[in-house]
Amino acid sequence: MSVVLYGAPSTASLVVHWLLIELDVPHALQMLDFDRREQTSADYLALNPAGRVPTLVVDGEVITEAAAIVLQLADRHPDAGLAPPVGSPARAQYYRWMFFCANTLQPAYRDWFYPGEPAGEAYADAAQRQARVKIEQAWQQVADHLRTGGPYLLGAQRSAADFLLTMLMRWSRSMPRPADSWPELATLAGLMKTLPSFHETYRREGISDWT
Repeated sequence: MSVVLYGAPSTASLVVHWLLIELDVPHALQMLDFDRREQTSADYLALNPAGRVPTLVVDGEVITEAAAIVLQLADRHPDAGLAPPVGSPARAQYYRWMFFCANTLQPAYRDWFYPGEPAGEAYADAAQRQARVKIEQAWQQVADHLRTGGPYLLGAQRSAADFLLTMLMRWSRSMPRPADSWPELATLAGLMKTLPSFHETYRREGISDWT
């Protein structure tokens, strides 16, 4: 099987890279230089017209969107136990949290990091303030859930959703209120950071913060 991941350090491709390492999937890593705008090159846009990362190519099949790739990887490697059985109540909650990450947290983060996009540069400060409110409300919702339903999103069982959530927690590390300032989220992050795959991903991407 041929697997190629296109990404960039510390971006949304990190969760895919992390899962590939966790699942021990042999792969090639193609890091794009954002400073040189390689994500907008004709060759890359032919794979991912959005010009974003990650993009995973498995035996010629192109998969984009971090959450979709995470779902696919977990299903392709059932022995790892990172996805509940299809049709089970736990699977419904798994979908819930995967889409919460993709539909609630990720768009709010984009507004935080690129506030000129939704509102224009003249209103960027206001857009960023609103994005912060949305992000902190989302983290409060997760913390409330974990208080009685943790330590992982699905309870005692770690799932692929925890990998995606942990990556998004890391994105808040320089925000006024980081995600791990909530005790319940700090507990989950601490558990995920004990995984050897976490540290190996950091090593390969040259990352040293939020350890």
